[in-house]
Amino acid sequence: MSAEPSQMRADARENRARVLTVARELFAERGLDVPMAAIARRAGVGIATLYRRFPTKESLVREAFTEQFALCQAVIDEALTDPDPWRGFCTVIEKVCLLQASDRGFTAAFVAGFPDLHSEVRERTWHGFTALAQRAKDTGQLRADFSPHDLTLVLMANGGLSGVPVEMATAASKRLCAYLLESFRAGTDELPPPVPLSLDQVLR
Repeated sequence: MSAEPSQMRADARENRARVLTVARELFAERGLDVPMAAIARRAGVGIATLYRRFPTKESLVREAFTEQFALCQAVIDEALTDPDPWRGFCTVIEKVCLLQASDRGFTAAFVAGFPDLHSEVRERTWHGFTALAQRAKDTGQLRADFSPHDLTLVLMANGGLSGVPVEMATAASKRLCAYLLESFRAGTDELPPPVPLSLDQVLR
């Protein structure tokens, strides 16, 4: 493993910071399929230097999106403290979708990136979101047939906004979320949708 940033020489720290900045930019623009060589080239470092700091793409993704993962978890934690479960539920959907609309790479990492990273992050956030959804159901505000796995479908739908200017994507995301949240509200299930997909089906 490479040294901690605080233990690196100044030039090594600068190279590392530049690589992370470029990685976030390219992941946001093109998703996680960006070659490591392209990241090294734009960052102005050799491919050997890149791999010395980040031996795998998974390690690079993990570092590049540390703040976003923490923010996502914080959003759910804060929503769980809201005395109004429905408001907390809506807040999570809205904020996560806005984060996705402004950063294509983060959602790819969170939803369908690398298995180890995916499971590690999902383990912390999934239980929180599931608990939040159940609270909203228990108070009669969230329709009973909502499945926590539907969050993945929401992100897949919202992901169609990637590739357009951020201002347009965020505005469209807010409108899409408003429609989706209205459909999730209890009392709008006169025409129920098909049976929710299993997790395996959603990931496929």
